[in-house]
Amino acid sequence: MREPVGVDRPDRSAVRIGALVPLTRPGWAEAGRHLLAGLELAVRDANEAGGIAGRSLELVVRDTAADPQRAAAAVDALDRLGVAALAGEYHSVVARAAAARADALGVPFLCSSAVLDALTEHPTDWVARLAPPQSRGWQLYADFLLGSGHGRIAVAAQPSAYWASGTGILREYVTARGGSVVELDMTALTPLAVCEKLVENEATVLLLLVGHPDPAVSIVQAVRRDQRLADILIGAPAGQPELSDWKALLGSEGAAIPFLRYLPEQLTPLGTRVEEALVERLAQAPSFVAFEGYDTVTVLADMLRTHGSDRRQIAAAWPRVAVEGTRGLIQFSRTPGISVWQWGGTPIQIADRDPAHLDRFRILRTS
Repeated sequence: MREPVGVDRPDRSAVRIGALVPLTRPGWAEAGRHLLAGLELAVRDANEAGGIAGRSLELVVRDTAADPQRAAAAVDALDRLGVAALAGEYHSVVARAAAARADALGVPFLCSSAVLDALTEHPTDWVARLAPPQSRGWQLYADFLLGSGHGRIAVAAQPSAYWASGTGILREYVTARGGSVVELDMTALTPLAVCEKLVENEATVLLLLVGHPDPAVSIVQAVRRDQRLADILIGAPAGQPELSDWKALLGSEGAAIPFLRYLPEQLTPLGTRVEEALVERLAQAPSFVAFEGYDTVTVLADMLRTHGSDRRQIAAAWPRVAVEGTRGLIQFSRTPGISVWQWGGTPIQIADRDPAHLDRFRILRTS
């Protein structure tokens, strides 16, 4: 008899990791594809190295589609399947919902990409994170803007806890140093109206705190084509210009737009080998999100080999992790103001696409 579509038939002898990934809209599906490529490649490598004490490692994937409720339901489903731990997620608000549910159920969750400082409402031992807290990355970004002479900042923002948090970080940092931040409400403004507001406020930089591709692409096109705004800097701290669909949709208009990404100046030897494998898997250069996915499974596989698949033992082991990943040595600690176990050494770059060579990135600042 043919199996019903969508029914899980996992290998009962395998050690399972649940993967939360945005693979369909309104999620940023290209970011999800890169995240999944990294997760899957690390599972393959772990199994080729002998698995987990002779047992195979299996990834059980759930599409979150950037929906917090769907992510929470996926955590429930993966819990019932008996996964040893959870991995992944790109969207911060979705990861927050998943982290809350994982904490409530007692399922270890290593979050790959989400950056919201307040990933959980209270301190928890069940959740750890590879990406840096938003406050760290966005303060570096604000310092870069001020150092480049941009003290009059406009942000085109949509309603979201993530965008609101980012706006607050920017405003606090910039205003304390003599600059200004004006918020443009994208529920009330068209891209052409944004241009008028930029002229009115004499802004020197516009930051895109909006969804991709809409309305981010339309805003960039409107600003680039307005001669009054020829000297304005467009920025996208959330990283939209990193992925190939940005280049495909905007071409040269999408160049010279600084963004945050979490890569070192030089990958580790493991990272160099993984990069080659990811290029083959993705048929394009991997984004930092793919490396985050690979590092997530690499850490969890090491923990499973060392501490077994008991969830409590895994959650208790975060402070003892010392794993060489693609971007450096990964260790977790408690960071003031952060409620989850945090990798404190996450590398940060500010980069943009080179107008002369759109496939090449220029590194503008590192930390």
